[in-house]
Amino acid sequence: MLSSKERAKLRAMANGIETILLIGKDGITENVIKQADGALKKRQLIKCKVLESALMTAREASDELSELTGSEPVQTIGNRFVLYRPNPENPLIQ
Repeated sequence: MLSSKERAKLRAMANGIETILLIGKDGITENVIKQADGALKKRQLIKCKVLESALMTAREASDELSELTGSEPVQTIGNRFVLYRPNPENPLIQ
């Protein structure tokens, strides 16, 4: 579980990153889970967007995807959300 200080640092870091994962009308599919898992392994911090055609909110998508990938939801604003999963060898936050 992230502390409020850690979450604030991650939110600041997320401001500068591009949205790399889109969730469309099919919702969270196996492919979306694989893409998120791979991106979290490589980057640790990812920004995602829920398209208007999706049948879920960004909060619902964030909660479900974080549970499926073992990551922490950092922030949800509008139709975007940020997830974090630390790399044990080189975590972004100490």
